This record gives sequence, C-alpha cells and structure tokens, in this order.
Amino acid sequence: MSSIWHMTTAISQRPPLTEDIRTEVAIIGAGMTGILLADRLQSAGKEVVILEARRIGSGQTGGTTAKITAQHGLFYADLIDRLGEKQAAVYAKGHQQAIEEYRRIVDERNISCDFKNCRSFLYSDRDIAALKREADAAKRLGLNARYTESVPLPVDMKGAVCFDDQAIFHPLKFLDAVASDLTVYEKSPVIRVENNRVMTDRATVTADFIVFACHFPFVNFPGFYFKRMHQERSCVLALKTELPPPKDIYFGVDPDGFSLRPYKDMVLFGGGSYRTGTGCGGHYDWLKKAANEWFPGAEVQAQWSAQDTVPARGFPYIGRFSVDHLNWFVATGYRKWGMTSAMVAAKLLGDMICCRENFMEELYAPDLFSARELPQILSDSGRAVASIASHALPRRVRSLRSVPTGTGKEVGWCRGAYRSDDLRLHVVSLRCPHLGCRLHWNREEKTWDCPCHGSRFDRHGRCIDGPAQRDIRL
Repeated sequence: MSSIWHMTTAISQRPPLTEDIRTEVAIIGAGMTGILLADRLQSAGKEVVILEARRIGSGQTGGTTAKITAQHGLFYADLIDRLGEKQAAVYAKGHQQAIEEYRRIVDERNISCDFKNCRSFLYSDRDIAALKREADAAKRLGLNARYTESVPLPVDMKGAVCFDDQAIFHPLKFLDAVASDLTVYEKSPVIRVENNRVMTDRATVTADFIVFACHFPFVNFPGFYFKRMHQERSCVLALKTELPPPKDIYFGVDPDGFSLRPYKDMVLFGGGSYRTGTGCGGHYDWLKKAANEWFPGAEVQAQWSAQDTVPARGFPYIGRFSVDHLNWFVATGYRKWGMTSAMVAAKLLGDMICCRENFMEELYAPDLFSARELPQILSDSGRAVASIASHALPRRVRSLRSVPTGTGKEVGWCRGAYRSDDLRLHVVSLRCPHLGCRLHWNREEKTWDCPCHGSRFDRHGRCIDGPAQRDIRL
C-alpha cells in the first residue's frame, strides 16, 4: 500500500553508518522534522548527522496528505479556553509562519515539488455554531479566517471556516531537494541512547546534542511520552475523477467527516480514523463507498494509511526531552498536522540548540504538565494494564493448519501465525517488545499492531513502526 508520494518519487539512497563518529548534533529520524532541522542547523554552521532506520521519508512523512495549513480542526476556540488568548496566539502565529517558511524555501531554492497556494476549509453539514465560534477564535488570533456558507464541494454542506494563504505540495520531492546537501545515514536503526552517545546496530555517534525526531520517542524514561500519547491510523485514497478535483484543502469536523485535497488531476480523499491496534477491517471499503457517493465513477489510483500521534494535552511536545537530559531534544505529538508542526519544531529546536530566544519555547515545552492531560493518560494507562494482563488469561490453542492463506491468527498462548501465499507459516510472539502489550492482527493491512502505544509489525514479524525497536519473529 504505497502512497502516491512514494509512487511518484525515488529518493537517492544513502549508505549506512559503519564506523564510530563524532558530531555536534545527532538527529534520529530522516522525516520532515529531522531534515528541516538539520538544514537549519547546518546553515547556522553546526555539524549535523541524521540517523534513519530505513529510508529518507519512509515513515510518517511518506504517508501524509501534505496539507501545509494552520487550520487544525475545531481547535482554536478550545485552545483559547484552555490556555488563554495570549498562548493560543503563539500557536497560531507559529503555524502561519511555518507556511511562509515553506514558501520561502521553495522560492529561494527553486524546488520543483508541486507547491501550490490555496485555501483551507473546515466544513460541516450539521453544526454551524461550532464553525462560527472557530472562525471568530481564529480571527482573534490573527489568522486570515472567516465563516462562509459557500463551500465548493460536490455535496451540500451547511457551512465552513475558510482560511486563506495556505498551501499544498509533494512532501518527498521537497524532502529530497532539502536533504541533498545533508549527511544522512540510512538503514542505521538506533538501538540505544546514553548521555551523549547514540548507538546504532553497527556503530556509535557521539554528539553534543541529540534530537529525537522519530515520530514517537522510543526512550521511555525519562520523559514518559509513552504515557502521554497514543497513535491513530486513517485511510487515504488517491482518486481519478471525471470532473476536475477541488482546488483547495477540506477537512470535515463531523464524526464521519472526510479530508480532501487535490494532487494534479486527482483528489486525495481520507477518513475513517481509528486507534492503532483496534481496527476491525473494512475501513477502505467504507471509504471507497463514500468516495463513490462524492465522486461517482472515480477510479482508485492508490490507497494507503497514515499514522498520527495523539498527545494528551492536545498539541505537540517540542523542546528539551526532560530536565534530566538538557542536551536531548524531542519533537512529537503532531496529531494530524505534521507538515506545519515539523517546520515549527525545526525553527524552535534550531533556535534552542543555537542558544537563540524563540517566542514558542514556553508553549511547547514538554516538561510543562497540565491537569488536562490526566483523563487521556489514565485511560491509556488502563488500556495498557488490561492488555498486558490479558496475557495471563487462558487461550484456546488453534491448530496451525487452521490458519488460512493470506491471514494472521492467534494460535496459542502469546503466539500468532500468518500463512503466506506460498503456504509457509510465519509464527510470531504477540507480546509487544516495547512494553509487553498484546498485539492484534490488522487484517486490512496484514500487520500485527499494538493497541497501547501504536507499534506495528509486518506479517513476518519485522518492526515497521515504533516506539518498539525489535522484531517479534520467533
């Protein structure tokens, strides 16, 4: 299930790290955050290396819908209620500046990445009161937003909030261009981090500063990020439609709302979010049915899923990893808005590492705990405890012969099996190597997924998403 970005871009391969080195800054993760940060730091005269477990852009950046927008759902009115107008304005200003920074980089470097300026609509066919409240909040925070009942979609909507001066692009074309002059070591998974040393499976990097830009930090203590976030997946279809695709960005705020944006002569149609490890299948069928109602006769050119971290406090953790490790930095918890959040993180962490003041530092500081985090933390902790405890429950032992071709099933105590098309069985442990939760079979994507913290493993047991770092193959 390759994304349209991977289908239309081939990023040049980089060698793995094979010998011990020393540098000023070591960045873990070659997604949008890591590449943008490395680019800023290198421009400031810092020596930087990036360590990537797989390929540049192979993680969540390659699965994004690539909307560069300060419109983040029904968000600003609630943010004002929680943090006050002053801090909410810091968030809004930072993300609008992020859009402008993308424009500057694309223009100054003449990057061919299908960058287009557009509007972003937050729409509903039910609750216009919430939309009007959001439009008012966004305007108070300095964003160019307004309520409108003119929504250029193929289905009727009651209203929308329109944000001007937003953008879309091809994330991997952009990433490839920005990364061209950076030192990136691919296929160099980080196994452990201790003080100022980053250890991969082959060699060690010693650095003055270490940045975790790997979507979900794999170090549990200190920081406790595994308690402060969970992960969700959502599906995306690339549709070839008979009519010209919509020109702008659209995000539905209703429980069954959809996300839309154009890419060339296609529309990217997304929806159907669910917590990683809890999907019961049928998500793509549901999305295709809805797509046919919106765009009759549309042909699916590609389909894939994106994975997002959901922070308990509702906005990202960007800053020092913890008070115990002042030379460690982290950027995580982007929800569904990774493109502008990546730029925000690059600008903020770049200034912090270069000892420059930044107006966003206090807002995003990860060590500022809020009581509003408690409900999600308690709920997620309860889920984790129940999942780990379920290992002790008696389980019916299934015969390996009962596993159909192309399917994964639990076959005994803490064991699962997948039968490939060549009839071979691939038996795995169902205990997540991160913290021991019970893995569940995702029949739609043919993966073993963790419902606690979102780690994922392919049908053969290889780790494909963290925070887990080890395979589950027996």
